[in-house]
Amino acid sequence: MWYRNILEVIGNTPLIRLNHVASHLKPIVLVKVEYFNPGNSVKDRIALQMIETAEKEGRITRGGTIIEGTSGNTGMGLALVAAVKGYRCIFTVTDKQSQEKIDILRAVGAEVIVCPTNVPPDDPRSYYSVAKRLSEEIPNSFYPNQYDNPSNALAHYQTTGPEIWRQTDGKITHFAAGIGTCGTLCGTSRYLKEQNPNIQAIGIDTYGSLFQKYFETGKIDYDEVYPYLTEGIGEDIVPENFDASVIDKILKVTDKDAALTTRKLARLEGLFVGWSCGSAVHGALEYAKTLNRDDILVIILPDHGTRYLNKIFNDNWMQERGYLTEGSLITAGDILLRKPQGRKLQTINTDHTIAEAIEMMKAHDVSQLPVMKNGELVGSLNETRVLTAMIDDPSMRDAAVEYLMSEPFPFVLPSTRIDTITKMISQQNPAVIVQSANDTIDIITKSDLLQVLLGQREMS
Repeated sequence: MWYRNILEVIGNTPLIRLNHVASHLKPIVLVKVEYFNPGNSVKDRIALQMIETAEKEGRITRGGTIIEGTSGNTGMGLALVAAVKGYRCIFTVTDKQSQEKIDILRAVGAEVIVCPTNVPPDDPRSYYSVAKRLSEEIPNSFYPNQYDNPSNALAHYQTTGPEIWRQTDGKITHFAAGIGTCGTLCGTSRYLKEQNPNIQAIGIDTYGSLFQKYFETGKIDYDEVYPYLTEGIGEDIVPENFDASVIDKILKVTDKDAALTTRKLARLEGLFVGWSCGSAVHGALEYAKTLNRDDILVIILPDHGTRYLNKIFNDNWMQERGYLTEGSLITAGDILLRKPQGRKLQTINTDHTIAEAIEMMKAHDVSQLPVMKNGELVGSLNETRVLTAMIDDPSMRDAAVEYLMSEPFPFVLPSTRIDTITKMISQQNPAVIVQSANDTIDIITKSDLLQVLLGQREMS
């Protein structure tokens, strides 16, 4: 089987369970991973729907120009459609958008105009106004205006909603999505509520955006509208795709919490997703604290992490904004430098006895020992395993170490970060071995990590 073009593979993205970041919660938490779309985002869905509707209505014809204001992802989707159908693309973006997004749009043949972020929507310099003006000046051009275009929500009503309903066998109880143009949240929610009116829809907003207050009061509070960094959600206008009747709650998430959660999804779940994905997950997990074991929560993850390499996945950028503390950037090499000087790594050979191992642990005040044979690390010994064996059979004190040793402690490089080391150390694996470029080795234990972290807290 093959596809006639790239547009035919849009949609039918997978649902994946969150295991680690949601392990403290009762409900099943699933994420719909939209970077499996060919343009790596949920916006591929609406791009195709908006252009095909415009073609049917005669609003754009062969050789025409697509002009749109975008945070990057809708532009990418429109560019893919344009490439297949032979249209020209001009996109306006704000200057807060990542350079990766701008570079990607240009790579797929779009012309990109960067506009200032911190201006009112009706300012002639805003990316809304510039896109609208160009669409009026350029013949045979089409301005999709994803904010007010009903095809935006329709795409999700016809595809995203049915997919989620089918993938959960109709058992979904809660749905969460970031809220920006409002198409994803409202279109999907409308379909799901038609299947089961009890399904709850939660919109995730960002601080600096108007949606939460507008939803709760019906009024726009411009005192709450101010610049924010998170891309892809939040607005300073109310799009026509906003439909309060299919929304049950809107929560706000800070730029920092969104960025840190996004990085956590990559490290703990293997999901290399974008910034607003972190917003959606952080807000939804906070809400999920009130849910039960019978509930199934589905969260939309809109895009891919490659859009944000120079921002939230850049340690320097994160640290400059106070999102990463000095402690979170500590490496294995840093930890070794903070250990008492002159303290030599203690090891034991396989042919030594358990009694000798116990004496060595006692003499050097350690609870585990790397086990060596012919100069090679072949195993590990920890006091818990020794104690258990000795209680079961006191004669084990005369047995060779190799009869009680476990697998060797895992190796890390001096550059390995403390968050990775912390994830590797557990009750079953109480230490890691650090191997330097000159092949010397040292050990980092749970106690070493605690000393470093306590030292950081005392300094702060």
